[in-house]
Amino acid sequence: MIFDTRTKVTVALTQTGEHYPCAHDESLLAGMLKLGRKGIPVGCASGGCGVCKVRVVEGAIHALGPVSRAHVSADEECQGVTLACRVAPSTPVVLEVVGKFEKPFFKGYAAAVAAGPSLNQPQ
Repeated sequence: MIFDTRTKVTVALTQTGEHYPCAHDESLLAGMLKLGRKGIPVGCASGGCGVCKVRVVEGAIHALGPVSRAHVSADEECQGVTLACRVAPSTPVVLEVVGKFEKPFFKGYAAAVAAGPSLNQPQ
């Protein structure tokens, strides 16, 4: 068994409350996938599809490769939007999923939390 001894920082997802450790030299998406976690939508994992579009709410990241302007505009990038498969954390980060998967992803978890206890469940 090989142990990963790289230094890691915490990555947190606002919509789910999920958090996971991620090394400074691995993508935000790879860190999540390595642990079998779900949270950031997964597509091609190489920057070609734009499915893993996230906004960095807190913390700092650094590029592992170019981010396609077909998926992240210069204006979006200035607002902290990037592809989770193309960046790594420099510090602990807080992310939120954005783009075409934002609404379905957010509604599932947020609706359940906002609704509180179900009216059909005995109290």
